[in-house]
Amino acid sequence: MDAPPESIELYCRAAHEYKASDLILHVGEPPIVRVSGSITPMEAPVVTREDLIAFRNACGVPVTSTDHDARFISSEGVRFRVNFHDHFGGQGAVLRRINSVIPDIHTLGVPSLPLCEIMKRRSGILIVSGSTGSGKSTTIASLLDWVNQNLERHIVTIEDPVEFIFEKNRSLFTQRAVGIDTANFAEGLRRALRQAPDIIMVGEIRDAETASVALRAAQTGHLVVASLHTNDAPGVLYRIVENFPGDEQEQILGLLANTLCAILSQRIFLSEDEKNHVMVTELLTNNSAVASCIRDRRFEQIVGLMEIGRKDGMHTFNDMLEKLYLERRISKEDAVAGARDRFRIEGLLRSHPNLQ
Repeated sequence: MDAPPESIELYCRAAHEYKASDLILHVGEPPIVRVSGSITPMEAPVVTREDLIAFRNACGVPVTSTDHDARFISSEGVRFRVNFHDHFGGQGAVLRRINSVIPDIHTLGVPSLPLCEIMKRRSGILIVSGSTGSGKSTTIASLLDWVNQNLERHIVTIEDPVEFIFEKNRSLFTQRAVGIDTANFAEGLRRALRQAPDIIMVGEIRDAETASVALRAAQTGHLVVASLHTNDAPGVLYRIVENFPGDEQEQILGLLANTLCAILSQRIFLSEDEKNHVMVTELLTNNSAVASCIRDRRFEQIVGLMEIGRKDGMHTFNDMLEKLYLERRISKEDAVAGARDRFRIEGLLRSHPNLQ
């Protein structure tokens, strides 16, 4: 593979210095960085078609490909996940900066204590959900790092691409990249079952085949940790089940009811002063009532079970938004906009006039 053009290296260096989450390149436009959720054009020359072609070559991406995922490590060692794509009238690339430092799970703002207890289990599935950029990969990496520091486990990861690099401590890691070390997530999962794993991490559940293999792995004495692009806990259940044909859904519901440990859903908000990110989560843990609802496909009751399941460590987005608003960590507008039940949040605001 060829070396990337110097212009791309300069853009990547600037994105790292800005602490940008994303670097957006469109031919004929100046590069754009996303910082704290907002996009800003850089004061730099426009991206040329020649630059983008050379960058594709450096990442091993065919020039004829219209949509391709890749990975890139800059000359300064900063790692990026890259999507090359054609769009109406041009070509572009989006680089997502990967933080090489794995944060402590107790500093992320997620419910670390129940999650760490789940990581001690020998079977079942933990699903971390959220939109792109909500920190799913970071949460999962932090949980695996906690295992590495505290437990003796063999952890097999299937990722696209490999993001965080783990060094052996108390646990052993086998990290495999989709498209390089294995054909796809489902195939990587099947092969992982023959690699004597204790924990299998699946970078993303994208289809029915991956979901099926993941649930069966969770049923046969492995702890599976996976991510899914959905907005909340009920959405995870809908997404998994609706991947399957109708005649298979009853079996999948049974597998989910039997193997689910928990669903952590997360979102990122800006703090009220707009200087920091604030993690907002909801947590569904499995108990007999939850399992019964899953088995009978009564997903509409899941939110109510989270609301009354605090003794089992559960909470909803509304619970978290209320808490963060009362602590003045997020704005009134964000609390209302992010709520599942806006009337409840608005009632909270009326009952605390001093916070208006």
